[in-house]
Amino acid sequence: MSFTACEKLVKAGDPDRHLSAQAAPPEGRAALIAIYAVNLEIARAPWASREPLVAQMRLCWWDDAITDIYRGEVPTSHEILPALREVIFDHNLPQTLFITLIKARHFDLYTAPHTDREAFDSYIDATSGTVMGLAARVLGATPETLPVIRDFAYGAGVANLLRAVPALKARGCKPLPEPASDIVNSAIDRLNQARANRSNLPRHLAPALLAGWRADATLAEAKTRPKNIAAGLLEESPARRMASQKWRRLTGRW
Repeated sequence: MSFTACEKLVKAGDPDRHLSAQAAPPEGRAALIAIYAVNLEIARAPWASREPLVAQMRLCWWDDAITDIYRGEVPTSHEILPALREVIFDHNLPQTLFITLIKARHFDLYTAPHTDREAFDSYIDATSGTVMGLAARVLGATPETLPVIRDFAYGAGVANLLRAVPALKARGCKPLPEPASDIVNSAIDRLNQARANRSNLPRHLAPALLAGWRADATLAEAKTRPKNIAAGLLEESPARRMASQKWRRLTGRW
């Protein structure tokens, strides 16, 4: 039942990652969905209330729940936790990665901008990079493959953030350091760097990277028409989006 709950949660709340997970074999797919489910819940926690203290308590709750798993407890306080526990121990996932993910999301509790470009890059690496790294680990990633995954995750994470800019600004947030063009160019460079090292990544890890299947279109639009970032016009047409996703899923070309 716990894996079913994860599936429903991700399908409704993170459809891009849900679609990309379908490229994995059944056992890998279930593990990916569990990772994406807990990421979704952690990412939502800072927005659980407009009162930062209440939202912070929600992040602390997830920190405590995951810590309990590593202590050997069998949590029942959330429907996805039994599935997460199984995935953690089946794949020997380091607790430090979950700590990194939760700690990074504390930035989202407030509307202040990143202090500098280094802080922004660290945020992307700790959020998008950690999630993609966890996803790759459940598919059998080894340490030598992680630099490629981190590069690709950076580009995908920036693309995801760019699509969220209008909603974040509506909440009073300042999600992007200036100039945004530098960030877009860096994201494109990191995608290209990852692909230049594609031969270092076994094919069975591809479903983890397919979660970034929309990054190219988003970044290309942001580079060509930067005003569309704030205007919320980075979305592809539904037909183009589905065609791109289907092609990448069939070919495994991330």
